[in-house]
Amino acid sequence: MAISTGFQTSLSGMKVAQSQLDLVGRNIANIDTPGYTRKTAQQNNVILAGYASGVTMGDISRTVNEGLLKSFLASNQTTGNYNAQSQYLSKTEVLLGTPEGDNSISANVADLQNAFNTFATDVTSAAGRYGLLNAADSVASRLNYLCTEIQKLRGDADLNISNDVEQINDLLDELDALNDSIVKYTVLKYDGVADLEDQRDEALRELSGLIDITYFKRENGEMVIQTTDGVMLLDRDPHKLSHSAVAQASPTTSYAGGGIGGIFVDGQDITNSIRDGEIKGLIEIRDVTLPSLQSQLDELAGVLKNQINIIHNQGTAYPNTPSSLTGTRDFIDVNTQRIKIENGDVRFTIFDSEGKQVATTNLGGGLGFTEGTIADLTQRLNDWLTSPTGANLPQASATIDDNGNFAINTGDSSYSISIMDEASSTKGSAQQNVTVKFDANGNGHYDRTFEGFSNFMGLNDFFVSTTNEAIYDSKVLNKDLNLGINDIVTWGFSDTTNGINYGTINIYPNDSLQDIVNKINTDPVLNQQLQASLVPNGNGYVLRIVNTTGDQLEINENVAPGGTPSGLIDKLGLAPSNAGMSGSIAVREDLKTTPGLIANGSPEFNESSGEYQLNPASNNIANAMAQVFADSQSFGQAGNLSSTSTTLANYASTFVGNIASAANNAESNLAYQQELTNSISTKEATISGVDLDEELGQLIIFQQSYAACAQSFTAQKEMLDLLLSIVQ
Repeated sequence: MAISTGFQTSLSGMKVAQSQLDLVGRNIANIDTPGYTRKTAQQNNVILAGYASGVTMGDISRTVNEGLLKSFLASNQTTGNYNAQSQYLSKTEVLLGTPEGDNSISANVADLQNAFNTFATDVTSAAGRYGLLNAADSVASRLNYLCTEIQKLRGDADLNISNDVEQINDLLDELDALNDSIVKYTVLKYDGVADLEDQRDEALRELSGLIDITYFKRENGEMVIQTTDGVMLLDRDPHKLSHSAVAQASPTTSYAGGGIGGIFVDGQDITNSIRDGEIKGLIEIRDVTLPSLQSQLDELAGVLKNQINIIHNQGTAYPNTPSSLTGTRDFIDVNTQRIKIENGDVRFTIFDSEGKQVATTNLGGGLGFTEGTIADLTQRLNDWLTSPTGANLPQASATIDDNGNFAINTGDSSYSISIMDEASSTKGSAQQNVTVKFDANGNGHYDRTFEGFSNFMGLNDFFVSTTNEAIYDSKVLNKDLNLGINDIVTWGFSDTTNGINYGTINIYPNDSLQDIVNKINTDPVLNQQLQASLVPNGNGYVLRIVNTTGDQLEINENVAPGGTPSGLIDKLGLAPSNAGMSGSIAVREDLKTTPGLIANGSPEFNESSGEYQLNPASNNIANAMAQVFADSQSFGQAGNLSSTSTTLANYASTFVGNIASAANNAESNLAYQQELTNSISTKEATISGVDLDEELGQLIIFQQSYAACAQSFTAQKEMLDLLLSIVQ
């Protein structure tokens, strides 16, 4: 009996030693396999009837520190976030150029300032005019290019989100299959569970780089995975993500406005609940960083366009004084919409080819017009142009063209026209912009105020754009803003396709900004053409209303005759937006082909003759345009830049510098986070990885154990053989 037990003990020892040697061999063979953890197995004594009867090998287990694994996942998801942001910020920095570089947008603006200064010193120089046009066209083209490239980057980020979603779904399928195998192998006591768990952990690590996750394990070995915000990703079955990439992004395309689709799980939009990982970094770039930069470019383009146009509309060119002028403002209904002229008068003067006055009048003192419809204004000016007692130009006309634009034409290239605002109706009054009040829906209440008659009409713009006041933005507001109204307020909406007040909404005292958005978007008339949204901007939100057809849009408060407006539109700061301006700003086309049309001065009044005359060397308008760049301008809040007053070049330098700083910070954060992640990974490897020296030590131990068991087995056999020989 003792010999039989000895045989069994020796044989079991050899088998266990052999299995341990195989396990050591596996460890050594997988020393460079990513995610592989050191495998060990306990050696258990076999007790039969109270006596030792050999040994067995226990379950193979992994050397894993779960705390370190969770630390790695947390660090890795932040690394993925910073990596995505760093990549896109680096590309954006290259686009904008460095603040001190000659290729930055701020340098382009500075070059334009120099060109205006050069033009002002000698307005008769053809080279100066061409230099100015080239510099202005360079700024406009650079703004157009930056707008296009920024939107491409946003589109790329959204496409990367879509790719990440597919990768996440593939990993969830892989994790689900591994879960099934681990549960099955655990129940059936199959070998290989530990290796499957290694594979599952490796997939988990890869998943953490894409999206923030947490996990726990059930007793049967199954793993349950969810986001840190509690969105279930894997629980017996995978809960897959879905996202449709935007076909093409534009400055007004936003996730908040519905132009960019959300990331969905089980029909639930989880975009705003994703806290970390590469997807979070891409969302931040797509919805915050690049839109913030876009709004700053648009603000720069809008202020540049408006300020130069206000000045350019005050003057004229000579000897290339235009015989026809066509405005850029689209009127919706000239028989309904009204204007009112205050703080001065508007003078119209006809000149001959030598720059001498042929006829002159003004709206208030000459034509008796200080308030009325656009149609009335047009008719009175047309009558003066063609009347023998007026300009006596029977071929001349003042009309509203097919596009709804105000247009004046002398009908004879020998005669030109100049429009100049003055302090009063008296000839020779000081030149100053009049105030133009505009009643956009003809209800008797003036909704908007403009500086300068020609500027209001857009008759002599230097810069033009195709934005056409189709987008209205509020100032940056708190999402939970109290509207501060006591009674029902009715807003009316008008555009060039549908006419005046084609749709309305009622706003109640307890309504929120979101309620206004919902009322516009759910109105069966308005939602055919309008799209409202609350767009994140800096530390608040902008109420944005977009005419999706690109038509001229007017938003007014409908007030009963004798009533008083609530002032809600003014309180919200709702007005035509600069959104997309950088993508469409351009130098007026006829200026590019005929630089002589650039306004350099304004008509001069000759006291002795009592008439106006044109002087080719007059440079008051050129000087004023150059001064636009030297003076501080008012910029509204745009993204992470608060409202400020500074020069055009400084404003451009500010956001160029901000992007450079953000790119540098992102790179530093990424380097630190990568170092932290690598440090945790190294610590994991120290604990969980295979150490060749340790394995070789174990190899010797198990070889010796095998040899000892073999010797014991041999000794037992010899004893048995001796006993058998004695018995025989």
